[in-house]
Amino acid sequence: MSMKAQLVEDMKAAMKSGEKDRLGVIRLINAAIKQKEVDERVEMTDALVLAVLEKMVKQRKDSISQYDAAGRDDLAAIERYELGVLEAYLPAKLDEAAIQAAIDAAKAETGATGPADMGKLMGVLKPKLAGQADMGLVSQLVKKALAG
Repeated sequence: MSMKAQLVEDMKAAMKSGEKDRLGVIRLINAAIKQKEVDERVEMTDALVLAVLEKMVKQRKDSISQYDAAGRDDLAAIERYELGVLEAYLPAKLDEAAIQAAIDAAKAETGATGPADMGKLMGVLKPKLAGQADMGLVSQLVKKALAG
């Protein structure tokens, strides 16, 4: 079942069980997906749905840090709940050792040797690790691997 179909099924289940908060978050996800479909005139694949979810997760994390800094625990709690629902749809995150193994494999595949090859290496890694790793961490590890 595609992620898009899974979201529709989860929305129906949340409606039936009366989970209003969860239903609201799932509706937000579906609205973001529909908006991307309309704006870009594309059929949403699982990879594109993952990209939308990752963007929403990043937005929630930014909001949480800003609300915490402003002392708005009530709003931060809402964002944390939404973040929990969003992260449930993302694949399990890879640990640093698994990311390093993927970097080593991509390095061998592309023949990358120095910092000038970072773009080439990230171009190979991004589709492989989408949704499974924080790309900021991947970028740091790639820089370290290419520097030494």
